[in-house]
Amino acid sequence: MNDSTRVEWREWGQDAFDEAEAADVPILCALTATWCDHCHEMDAETYAEPRIAAHINDGFVPVRVDVDAHPRVRDRYNMGGFPSTVFLAPDGTVLTGAGYLGPDGMRQVLDSVRTMWETKGSGAGRVPRPLREDEPPAGELSSDIEASMLGQLTESYDEVAGGWGTEPKFPLPDALEFALKRDREMALRSFDAVGANLLDEYEGGFYRFAAERDWAGLQHEKLLDSNGALVRAFANAYLITGKSEYREPAERTVEFLTTTLWNGDAEAFANSQAPGDPESHGLEPTEREAADDPPVDERVFAGPNALAIEGLLTYYAYTDDERARRYAERALSTLRSELLEDGIASHRLDSVVEDGSGGEATCLLSNQARTLAALTTAASTLDADAVAEAEAVADATIERLRDGDSFLDSEGDGVGLCDRPLRPLDTNVALADGLVELAVLTDEDRYRRVARKTLEEFAGASDRFGVQIARYATVASRLLEGPLVIRVGDGPGSDLHRAALRLADHEKVVVPAADLEAGTGRVEHGERVSAVAETPEQLSERVQEVLDQHT
Repeated sequence: MNDSTRVEWREWGQDAFDEAEAADVPILCALTATWCDHCHEMDAETYAEPRIAAHINDGFVPVRVDVDAHPRVRDRYNMGGFPSTVFLAPDGTVLTGAGYLGPDGMRQVLDSVRTMWETKGSGAGRVPRPLREDEPPAGELSSDIEASMLGQLTESYDEVAGGWGTEPKFPLPDALEFALKRDREMALRSFDAVGANLLDEYEGGFYRFAAERDWAGLQHEKLLDSNGALVRAFANAYLITGKSEYREPAERTVEFLTTTLWNGDAEAFANSQAPGDPESHGLEPTEREAADDPPVDERVFAGPNALAIEGLLTYYAYTDDERARRYAERALSTLRSELLEDGIASHRLDSVVEDGSGGEATCLLSNQARTLAALTTAASTLDADAVAEAEAVADATIERLRDGDSFLDSEGDGVGLCDRPLRPLDTNVALADGLVELAVLTDEDRYRRVARKTLEEFAGASDRFGVQIARYATVASRLLEGPLVIRVGDGPGSDLHRAALRLADHEKVVVPAADLEAGTGRVEHGERVSAVAETPEQLSERVQEVLDQHT
């Protein structure tokens, strides 16, 4: 039983579904997160109400799911945010669902579901659309994809408040980075809006989102994965502009990650920080210093740590910041030694990973894609030997999760709808992006071919992708044109290598310890190959010559 409620919660797993089947009652599945204020409010206001708790305990099998620990369950039953309150038939199909429910709303829904169950039983259950439509619409990659996404961003751009869309306002780091190369003014105004409104000026780190179009109604939780992605994005804006107003938010967030979210016992990054007392965020710095710090979820998950490593190494590449490098190395060492085995990234450190069946860990596409990105970034910036581990991750993912020409989110069976395949677009795109970089680092064209096939599997719907999937257009462009490649004969850390990292745009790939004479570098873009360069100045000239040929 959860201490903060009167509901007799069960764990997600086969036992709960068997109990519901035997008792012929529905399951109430509560999707929650440690960082979710509204989840805690629902515990205190709804689930703690004695009559509601009694109704749930008597007429349902109540199951609580931590969405960070159970990503497969989250992705199949999320009702659009957290908390998600989902009523299931014992076969796992969805009877109905909602988000936050206060006491009155919960009473109405409980009565409605009981009536539905008594009338129709499991026949009222349905399978959500993404799990019914297994085959994505395939098509060809073309330059129209990049133009269409830029059009989507332009159309949804908020001229007044910055960012894209109305409300809620999320930072959308992939959209920021896509626009940075293709409409710099729009991108930088959106970077400015994110930095001005979501950055915690006192503690550092970015809040998760704002509820209102004008960036009001801040949701004060801070998640490792979004902060890692925003360090990378703001570092890339600094690369393009050289302006401190983009370096400083990244720097402040590096400080937050390496202090507040650093789990020294695990030598890795903690998962999140809860919002804490809402009133404390409006206090003056001296008063806020005296207030209690919001609680931190110390659990270590592979995917968010990989995103943080990628962000810190990107920032280090442009700034030589030793703090970013040191903590990235420490977390990368833990990822490699404690979470990565035979190319498979375990979901969580020091825990049996829950996969939705109560059984063994599965290979999760999101972890694989993020780990691949962390390793290819490490190979480009820090440790050329990381490319071998990146290959192992890519090969294991292709072997175990590729189905047709795209990738499933996980392998294996599970209870409820976790036995149904899901092809998440965003993580397919992220994996394809990592494969593009790996193809350059290894000179293995098979990775590029898999990446292209993956994107082609979804290309038939590319004109309908929203700005949240801007990375699809970025990767399509890299596949069609080939990324800008800078090869350096020296290992990481030489003057020529450090100069290569700081040249051109953020979509390039730098290859240290390349098959070139020591002290030399070369630039490639598609079929164009530059003359050899021996100094940072010459390398800069070669980059410009190759880019001028392209235009």
